[in-house]
Amino acid sequence: MSASASDDGLQDFLRPGLLVNDIPALFGLRKARELLRAFSTLFHGGEDAVMVRLLVLRTIGERGAAPDWSPQELREHFAYVDATKLDTVLGRLRENGLLTWDGETQRYRVSPVGRQALSALGLLLQFQGDGDELAYVTSQLAAGEATGRVGSDDLQHLLSRLNELRDDFDRAVLSGSEHRIRAAAATLKSVWRWVEKGTQIVKLIAQDEELDPATHRVAQQIGRAQSAMLRQASVFQRALNQLDRHRVHLGGSGLSSSDVNQWLRALNADQLAALGRDVIAERLAPAFVLGDIALDVADFELVEREREVGVVETLPEARGAPEQTTAPIASNDYALAQDWQAQLAALVDAGSLADLVPSDDFATSAYRLSLLGLLGDPAAHSRDGALAELARLPLQLELSGALAEVNGAGVARISAGRLRRVASDLSPDTAAPARDRGEEPPHE
Repeated sequence: MSASASDDGLQDFLRPGLLVNDIPALFGLRKARELLRAFSTLFHGGEDAVMVRLLVLRTIGERGAAPDWSPQELREHFAYVDATKLDTVLGRLRENGLLTWDGETQRYRVSPVGRQALSALGLLLQFQGDGDELAYVTSQLAAGEATGRVGSDDLQHLLSRLNELRDDFDRAVLSGSEHRIRAAAATLKSVWRWVEKGTQIVKLIAQDEELDPATHRVAQQIGRAQSAMLRQASVFQRALNQLDRHRVHLGGSGLSSSDVNQWLRALNADQLAALGRDVIAERLAPAFVLGDIALDVADFELVEREREVGVVETLPEARGAPEQTTAPIASNDYALAQDWQAQLAALVDAGSLADLVPSDDFATSAYRLSLLGLLGDPAAHSRDGALAELARLPLQLELSGALAEVNGAGVARISAGRLRRVASDLSPDTAAPARDRGEEPPHE
């Protein structure tokens, strides 16, 4: 394909009004058309065809002592390849300049462009493990420094890869996951050698007085990124030490929470589902949480907070100050507490909570149960009011820790227990508040 025809094809990819010559980034690629055409020949088509082409070209290029091959030698060496397919591959490599045919000696030889492609491919195939992408870029940079032809693109590739690794390592530490931190530490260990090699090469490059300012700045940025990478090992160690302090050991079994975590990660979804089957059959009821307070918090978070956002707050219209001779006094309604105190004061013998507490609806029942926590409060003897009178009643709350069925007054179940009258001379200190004894609220 001629250069003009190739430019016409590139022109179709550009916006109207722009020319191929207007794009500086295309200049280097257009200049290397012959080499790029060689790679296009090698890697065009399906994966199987690509492998056969590479096999033939690499085999021909590996015989350094006798680089020329006759057709008969090729047929004998590649006897395991179909003859027709072999002729097709040789013809394609020859037509696209990867192989040359010497009419005088009647032999094939790898062309200079084909030799360049094989050299680049051979170097690439040497680095196929984890972290070897950094090794490949570093080796390219080392080769450029040794020949005095440091490429700005190679420096940018190295800088980009170092920044990517540093970002991955930082996010692993911030995640707090032992699995991610250990994986990142293993990656750092695999690339450590090449980071140190890159540091030495960049020092040599930075000392080159003929280096242009832009390339010199990139080299300095690489040096800073490499220094940050070298400090990352201590960061990982501190994070792992912190995780070790918080690791939970399972009795004397020798197992820890990390071992359980790794074992669970090795299971598939079906095995995890089988482990969880029938394990969490009922909702856990935390006895230390007061139900009415939890409902108030949930109501605020789910309803009131959103309502406050939607409220339009504007200044009211101007009005004259109201005339009032006495200051308003806020009054609290203790009617429910007084009624409950009167019922408890009339209690002659012991009574169960399921019979005494439920009244009217769930809110009233929950309020009555919460007031039982005041019984035996030692501070009630120095106070006045309905709540203080209730706290001074000679009653003691006894809870069994179980639940009793109610199914009435908006209450399904309530803590099983009873109220028992005690001697009037009993010290209030002997009756601890019910809240400290694990009282559980009624369930709506």
